Amino acid sequence: MNYLAFFAERKININENRFMRTEMLIGKEAFNRLRGSKVAIFGLGGVGSFAAEAIARAGIGEIDLFDGDIVDITNINRQLLALDNTVGRPKAEVMKERIARINKDAKVRSNYIFFGKDTCNNYDFSKYSYIIDSIDTVSSKLLMIKKAYDAGIPIISSMGTANKLNPCDFEVCDIYETKNCPLAKIMRRELRKMKIDRLKVVFSKEEPKFTPNICDENGKRINSSISFVPPVAGFILASEAVKDIIDKKEV
Repeated sequence: MNYLAFFAERKININENRFMRTEMLIGKEAFNRLRGSKVAIFGLGGVGSFAAEAIARAGIGEIDLFDGDIVDITNINRQLLALDNTVGRPKAEVMKERIARINKDAKVRSNYIFFGKDTCNNYDFSKYSYIIDSIDTVSSKLLMIKKAYDAGIPIISSMGTANKLNPCDFEVCDIYETKNCPLAKIMRRELRKMKIDRLKVVFSKEEPKFTPNICDENGKRINSSISFVPPVAGFILASEAVKDIIDKKEV
């Protein structure tokens, strides 16, 4: 196919269209659905920051970012936003600035909050096309999933990526089909109590590595991680969201 002629016929200037290659792959109608969609991303750490990046580069028109944390120096080993000059800054604000340099036309809102029982009712989930859950606090994940289900909005959740070394072991499945994931085990138990019988997740079937028992100043266990595992989960989350939005199972 002569792609120059293809875009000339549609009066698209390839020098001005940053999403030309995406539109070539999925088609104009599907791309317009992405551009007209609104996605919420909760958690902008090692998983969520890369999910947000991929969502932005896919051309999603509106993006709401949620994270109540600041960039810490220990994030540098795996988080997209973690650089020497961003340490100490709110992750949601840094991600918003980054997306503005990727897609200046996207409407992006940064929410510097921890999503939990005190804040969960401040947001209307029904306005979203899709929700990506990249947080690791069980109580918050459960609240988010319940609100998404009540609003009838599709959601995909990341399970644990800590203490894992093989990025090729990620799978997409229902929460009740997961294995070798301590977080997923807890989530399955709690979701059963809530009578929620399905949840699309990204999980790693790799058995967690044994690591030293080290805690932070608040007594919370510090999990191990590496640069090339959490980002893969983030990219898979984004790919599933995009494919579901355009209703195309293979892109």
